[in-house]
Amino acid sequence: MIKRTALMTVAATALAAAPALATDVKLGVLNDQSGVYADLSGEGSVVAARMAVEDFDAESKGINVEIISADHQNKPDIASNIARQWYDQDGVDVILDVPTSSTALAVADVTAEFDKIFINSGAATSDLTRGNCQPTTIHWTYDTASLANGTGKAVTDAGGDTWFFLTADYAFGHALERDTTAVVEANGGEVLGSVAHPFPGTDFSSFLLQAQASGAKVIGLANAGADTVNSIKQAAEFGIVQAGQKLAGLLLFINNVHSLGAETAQGLQMTTAFYWDMNDETREFSERFQAEIGAPPSMVQAGVYAGTLHYLKAVEAVGSNDSSAIVAKMKEMETDDPLFGKGYIRKDGRVIHDMYLMEVKSPDESTGEWDLLKQVSTISGEDAFLPMEEGGCEFALAD
Repeated sequence: MIKRTALMTVAATALAAAPALATDVKLGVLNDQSGVYADLSGEGSVVAARMAVEDFDAESKGINVEIISADHQNKPDIASNIARQWYDQDGVDVILDVPTSSTALAVADVTAEFDKIFINSGAATSDLTRGNCQPTTIHWTYDTASLANGTGKAVTDAGGDTWFFLTADYAFGHALERDTTAVVEANGGEVLGSVAHPFPGTDFSSFLLQAQASGAKVIGLANAGADTVNSIKQAAEFGIVQAGQKLAGLLLFINNVHSLGAETAQGLQMTTAFYWDMNDETREFSERFQAEIGAPPSMVQAGVYAGTLHYLKAVEAVGSNDSSAIVAKMKEMETDDPLFGKGYIRKDGRVIHDMYLMEVKSPDESTGEWDLLKQVSTISGEDAFLPMEEGGCEFALAD
């Protein structure tokens, strides 16, 4: 079950600049390494964590880091069992990534039980910092509220005022439908209906036909990964867009756009926390990452890098691997890294940073295999994420 891929131990050294006593930390990257989310998380997230350790130069700072990884197979019971073994028997201090919202919620509970640290990058549900928040969880990259405030608002403002949702039938899909519905209605739109599909799915034809029959101007795809790719491909086979309805891919990754191709995906809008071609720093990091993985990083993999880097800064500042002290320091320190820029972590664990509304380029606009997106607008972190006062996180609102 547990793979020791990309295992790395940074050996203690007697460098004069290092502290007298070294600090040992063990990181566990827990994600989908064989299923629908493997390309946007998987082994790439392990590489991203290792790159953060190397770029931080942990060895010279007297921090010994070991990284292990495992495949949770998108199943909450498997994820929680691995997390429990890691914390109870294997000495893991922090779990990273964990796409699939149902598995992330399970890992968050186990992490709180053991008073360790969970830095989530892969899961989307905003419930991680709402009713299911935990003092030991940091939600780094994006969430369903930010996706709704990006793509959902933009499509509604552009005239897409009636919606029908095609929703993955698990925690993520339902949270995304809920948060997008709130944004659509707040901006004068109406939701005509929804249909839930199994996760993961392969045949979306009957669900797409229901969406088509609704007459809604917008079919909101409240799913992700291969489910979204297949939904879009099958919608094209039915001629849904050609007949006048618009598809809104509420969670798309660069990997999905690449799978679809610019010819099929052109014009689709998407909300992201990171794109490889944003600036010189993102391009430099992405070039190194792609040399190992064969593709530029997704925003999930970029978030694993940024979260790991901030964690290591807190370890250095605290001078130990004491989880409670490290979480407090992470929330006290400003976040600042080459991929996400400056931001901060709220009491509820939500990392606040800018999000970006992007549009898929046409084949004529694209200059290379991964030159796929153009920026439409920047959404400030304060506007992108649900205000803490509206989230209902009891421990964060108690003070």
